[in-house]
Amino acid sequence: MNTQDRRAISREYFAKERLAEHHFRSFNAFLDRGMQQVVDEKETIETDIGDKEGQEPVWVELGDVRVVTPRVREADGSEELLYPQEARLRNITYSAPVFMELAIVRGGEEEPEEVVDRTETKIGRMPIMVGSNKCNIAGFTENELIDIGEDPADPGGYFCVNGSERVLMTSEDLAPNKILAEYDTKYGDEVQVAKTFSQRRGYRALVLCERTRDGLLEVSFPSVSGSIDFVTLVRALGLESDEEIVHRVSEDPEIVKFMLENLEEAEVQTTEEAIETLGQRVASGQGKNYQLKRANYVIDRYLLPHLHEEGVDEEEVRINKAFYLCRMAEACFELALERREADDKDHYANKRLKVSGDLMTDLFRTALNKLARDVKYQLERANMRNRQLSVSTVVRSDVLTERLEHPIATGNWVGGRSGVSQLVDRTDFMGVLSHLRRLRSPLSRSQPHFEARDLHATQWGRICPSETPEGPNCGLVKNFAQAMELSQDIADGQELKQELADMGVQGIPGIESIEQQPADD
Repeated sequence: MNTQDRRAISREYFAKERLAEHHFRSFNAFLDRGMQQVVDEKETIETDIGDKEGQEPVWVELGDVRVVTPRVREADGSEELLYPQEARLRNITYSAPVFMELAIVRGGEEEPEEVVDRTETKIGRMPIMVGSNKCNIAGFTENELIDIGEDPADPGGYFCVNGSERVLMTSEDLAPNKILAEYDTKYGDEVQVAKTFSQRRGYRALVLCERTRDGLLEVSFPSVSGSIDFVTLVRALGLESDEEIVHRVSEDPEIVKFMLENLEEAEVQTTEEAIETLGQRVASGQGKNYQLKRANYVIDRYLLPHLHEEGVDEEEVRINKAFYLCRMAEACFELALERREADDKDHYANKRLKVSGDLMTDLFRTALNKLARDVKYQLERANMRNRQLSVSTVVRSDVLTERLEHPIATGNWVGGRSGVSQLVDRTDFMGVLSHLRRLRSPLSRSQPHFEARDLHATQWGRICPSETPEGPNCGLVKNFAQAMELSQDIADGQELKQELADMGVQGIPGIESIEQQPADD
């Protein structure tokens, strides 16, 4: 292939604005599906109305959510279409109204449910990405863009908040819901650890399964101080017999030998005893009934939350959690026996990237929770004053708007992260493209992190080997390679699970195989 052919292919490849395409795809997916998924997760807003005798309970049901294109409200009250150039010149936010269907429902155990008020109301304003599907200049020709003062060559992919252009930095993170086995840095090869970042609906829990120097397994997870004996925890989850626990960990004779050592040291023999022991740990000094209730809540809520499946029985979920812990234990033993190598955290298969849509999903989830708390307060106040309950009076749209605009304007994101949004580098055109394709690591720049800063072999074709800043950010702030394409919309895995079930794989939670394939396949 000669130089002319290469140039022709390159020109054709980049003719379709591919350089900021990952931002557009991600944000469009958030507007089309992500927002509705967050609303469906919330589903209802509960209130304290009805706690007193003689009062019927009142709650709010959340329905469909939709976003229109950016508008600006003028001083005379009229609303007009807003274009990015006008937002820049007037120092206003390029945002669109968000509408949601809400229904105030009253009812009790004896009385039938009664819808007090159901209406679609404006719940706030959402900053819109320039060039996305909801942008007013999407689909404009070059001449139309020039007529309204826009640069036809501008790649878009950023937000305009209070007149400033802000780009959301693609964030690099360890893959959630994946078992990583490694040696403990304090004790070297003597202590093996299997860990997983269990993530569900924005909540992220670190679960550790550790094989100590004594050869005993311990598990630690959020809301429980210290670590819990592995056998105690799997028995609390429903795996009771020694045979079943050993069988679920491994059939290998050497691993079975390790497991028998753990079973000999076990403090409890039944599920009831295990839950009692766990209750004493999580609610020491409390009554026995409260301890049992708290123990059950902790293992359902905080232990491996990503294994919760809608519509799956609670007992089945707990058994799945026990099986997952057994797999983590097997990974520790395999590492101890040198049957496997320690997982490389810097390998790109163990990384995931959070793009604009993922970051906005986290932001919208927090903003919606804040709005829900405000709606609850407004409803209870209106009820206390014996006012008529209506959707339009209990929803204050500035609550959601503030929670969405302020983080983009400052870069201070939910979860304590800073520098997530940055002013677009307008030094030159290449500077803009470079900024849109930049990604950052969550690691602290004040620490050495030599391995994380190194150029890893798996970054070939994905990350530019030369474009990284000098100084403390070296190797932590990186840029995409020129022809890199980011795969999206594969996080759910439901289609993959169904495909595996159709091939005859058994034991996949929440999935039944349609057609069992022959064993030879």
